[in-house]
Amino acid sequence: MDFQVPNTLAEQIANYLAERIMTGQIRPGERIHEATTATELKVSRASVKEALYTLERWHLVDITPRKGASASRLDAEHASELYDVYMHLLLMLADRLCDRWQEEDKPRMLNVVGAVIEQMKKPSADITAVVEASFEVMEVCCELVGNPYLTEALSNFKPAVSRAYYLSAERYRQGLAQTSQFFTQLPQAVLARDADKARALIQDFAEHQKALIQQALAPENGERAGAR
Repeated sequence: MDFQVPNTLAEQIANYLAERIMTGQIRPGERIHEATTATELKVSRASVKEALYTLERWHLVDITPRKGASASRLDAEHASELYDVYMHLLLMLADRLCDRWQEEDKPRMLNVVGAVIEQMKKPSADITAVVEASFEVMEVCCELVGNPYLTEALSNFKPAVSRAYYLSAERYRQGLAQTSQFFTQLPQAVLARDADKARALIQDFAEHQKALIQQALAPENGERAGAR
């Protein structure tokens, strides 16, 4: 990613660093020095500091008094805890979506879901594209539900969950058949306003995804997994 000066400088710095953390260019536990980053990006240390606070909110950075910031460590146990909280937020979203969607929302929901399924049908599925399309479904659902607090909470979890997917990309690829089935069945439950069915689908799918991530981040599967 080439750094470009944005309208909101601190947010763009945060996005730039987030991509490097999520893709492993900045390793778990690695220090992020304000002065070095400011020099590299030709920005002020104040802007970098603000960006680091944003990354802390996104669960990508740990900030320790007198020690500074470092990329948060990620192992199977903490990925599991992260995904459990994220799953419960998704369950809340599904409950409200089943209750609040309107007939005019139906084409938009089906379009974003269809885009995910199309990405997974490609001969060599691009995991990054699949993950981004999946989050697009979540974001559209958040807009339809219209709960700003739930939207903010889910948005703050998106980078950390994306990071877990990227670090376990090959395992995630192995689960694409079940992912496709999930995205086929979930809209049917939501459009039928069957909240119980939607919750069951999300819970089953989340447990499956969590297991894949735990396997990929287990210590024997690579040096990039770490403990907080």
